[in-house]
Amino acid sequence: MSLDSTLQHSVASIPECVAAGYVDISSGMLLSVKTVDSHPREVLDLVAAATADLYQGPNIRSIEQMFRRARGLQEQEGAHYFQEIIVNSENLIHIFMRGKRYPDYVMVFVCRRTANLGMALTRSRLAMPGIEAEI
Repeated sequence: MSLDSTLQHSVASIPECVAAGYVDISSGMLLSVKTVDSHPREVLDLVAAATADLYQGPNIRSIEQMFRRARGLQEQEGAHYFQEIIVNSENLIHIFMRGKRYPDYVMVFVCRRTANLGMALTRSRLAMPGIEAEI
Protein backbone atom coordinates (compact mmCIF):
# COMPACT_ATOMS: atom_id res chain seq x y z
CA MET A 1 0.00 0.00 0.00
CA SER A 2 1.15 3.59 -0.55
CA LEU A 3 1.15 6.36 2.05
CA ASP A 4 -1.85 7.99 0.37
CA SER A 5 -3.92 4.80 0.43
CA THR A 6 -2.85 4.09 4.02
CA LEU A 7 -4.07 7.55 5.04
CA GLN A 8 -7.33 6.96 3.20
CA HIS A 9 -7.80 3.68 5.06
CA SER A 10 -6.99 5.43 8.37
CA VAL A 11 -9.58 8.17 7.74
CA ALA A 12 -12.18 5.46 7.12
CA SER A 13 -11.27 3.56 10.30
CA ILE A 14 -11.28 6.50 12.74
CA PRO A 15 -14.73 7.60 13.98
CA GLU A 16 -16.00 10.73 12.25
CA CYS A 17 -12.57 11.49 10.80
CA VAL A 18 -12.77 14.16 8.12
CA ALA A 19 -9.07 14.65 7.37
CA ALA A 20 -5.61 13.23 7.90
CA GLY A 21 -2.24 14.69 7.09
CA TYR A 22 1.35 13.55 7.54
CA VAL A 23 3.75 16.40 8.26
CA ASP A 24 7.54 16.57 8.21
CA ILE A 25 8.04 19.02 11.07
CA SER A 26 11.73 19.54 10.30
CA SER A 27 10.76 21.20 7.00
CA GLY A 28 7.11 22.08 7.72
CA MET A 29 6.05 20.19 4.59
CA LEU A 30 2.85 18.23 4.21
CA LEU A 31 3.91 14.81 2.91
CA SER A 32 0.42 13.44 2.31
CA VAL A 33 -3.16 14.51 2.98
CA LYS A 34 -6.61 12.96 2.69
CA THR A 35 -9.80 14.91 3.35
CA VAL A 36 -13.49 14.25 2.85
CA ASP A 37 -13.94 17.86 1.65
CA SER A 38 -11.72 19.90 -0.59
CA HIS A 39 -9.60 22.61 1.00
CA PRO A 40 -7.37 25.23 -0.61
CA ARG A 41 -3.71 24.24 -0.72
CA GLU A 42 -2.82 27.40 1.24
CA VAL A 43 -4.92 26.19 4.19
CA LEU A 44 -3.29 22.76 4.13
CA ASP A 45 0.18 24.31 3.98
CA LEU A 46 -0.68 26.50 6.99
CA VAL A 47 -1.80 23.44 8.94
CA ALA A 48 1.55 21.81 8.20
CA ALA A 49 3.48 24.91 9.31
CA ALA A 50 1.35 25.22 12.47
CA THR A 51 2.01 21.56 13.28
CA ALA A 52 5.75 22.19 13.04
CA ASP A 53 5.39 25.22 15.35
CA LEU A 54 3.29 23.19 17.79
CA TYR A 55 5.99 20.54 18.19
CA GLN A 56 9.19 22.51 17.87
CA GLY A 57 8.48 26.16 18.41
CA PRO A 58 10.89 28.00 20.72
CA ASN A 59 8.61 27.77 23.77
CA ILE A 60 8.09 24.03 23.30
CA ARG A 61 11.84 23.50 23.01
CA SER A 62 12.32 25.47 26.25
CA ILE A 63 9.68 23.40 28.05
CA GLU A 64 11.29 20.15 26.88
CA GLN A 65 14.69 21.38 28.02
CA MET A 66 13.30 22.32 31.47
CA PHE A 67 11.61 18.93 31.89
CA ARG A 68 14.80 17.08 30.95
CA ARG A 69 16.82 19.20 33.39
CA ALA A 70 14.26 18.68 36.18
CA ARG A 71 14.40 14.92 35.63
CA GLY A 72 18.20 14.85 35.43
CA LEU A 73 18.21 13.68 31.81
CA GLN A 74 20.94 14.54 29.34
CA GLU A 75 20.17 16.61 26.27
CA GLN A 76 19.73 13.92 23.66
CA GLU A 77 19.37 14.53 19.98
CA GLY A 78 15.94 13.34 18.89
CA ALA A 79 14.53 12.91 22.42
CA HIS A 80 11.21 14.74 22.78
CA TYR A 81 8.80 15.17 25.66
CA PHE A 82 5.58 15.91 23.75
CA GLN A 83 4.30 12.91 21.78
CA GLU A 84 0.56 13.49 21.39
CA ILE A 85 -1.39 16.72 21.45
CA ILE A 86 -5.17 17.01 21.30
CA VAL A 87 -6.79 20.30 20.35
CA ASN A 88 -10.54 20.80 20.58
CA SER A 89 -11.92 23.56 18.40
CA GLU A 90 -15.49 24.77 17.99
CA ASN A 91 -16.54 21.87 15.74
CA LEU A 92 -13.53 19.57 15.48
CA ILE A 93 -11.07 17.41 17.40
CA HIS A 94 -7.48 17.65 16.15
CA ILE A 95 -5.21 14.75 17.14
CA PHE A 96 -1.48 15.31 16.60
CA MET A 97 0.81 12.27 17.01
CA ARG A 98 4.59 12.22 16.74
CA GLY A 99 5.91 9.10 15.04
CA LYS A 100 7.86 6.57 17.08
CA ARG A 101 10.06 5.37 14.20
CA TYR A 102 10.32 8.82 12.64
CA PRO A 103 10.03 11.46 15.39
CA ASP A 104 10.34 14.31 12.88
CA TYR A 105 7.06 13.23 11.28
CA VAL A 106 3.72 14.08 12.88
CA MET A 107 0.37 12.62 11.93
CA VAL A 108 -2.67 14.88 12.18
CA PHE A 109 -6.17 13.43 12.35
CA VAL A 110 -9.19 15.75 12.32
CA CYS A 111 -12.54 14.42 13.54
CA ARG A 112 -15.92 16.00 14.09
CA ARG A 113 -16.45 17.18 17.66
CA THR A 114 -19.25 14.62 18.07
CA ALA A 115 -16.76 11.73 17.78
CA ASN A 116 -15.98 9.71 20.87
CA LEU A 117 -12.56 11.11 21.82
CA GLY A 118 -11.35 7.87 23.41
CA MET A 119 -12.25 5.82 20.35
CA ALA A 120 -10.77 8.38 17.95
CA LEU A 121 -7.53 8.44 19.95
CA THR A 122 -7.36 4.64 20.14
CA ARG A 123 -7.97 4.20 16.41
CA SER A 124 -5.43 6.93 15.64
CA ARG A 125 -2.81 5.14 17.72
CA LEU A 126 -3.60 1.86 15.98
CA ALA A 127 -3.14 3.51 12.58
CA MET A 128 0.35 4.88 13.29
CA PRO A 129 2.46 1.72 12.78
CA GLY A 130 0.93 1.16 9.33
CA ILE A 131 1.48 4.77 8.36
CA GLU A 132 5.10 4.72 9.49
CA ALA A 133 5.65 1.47 7.60
CA GLU A 134 4.90 3.33 4.35
CA ILE A 135 7.78 5.78 4.78
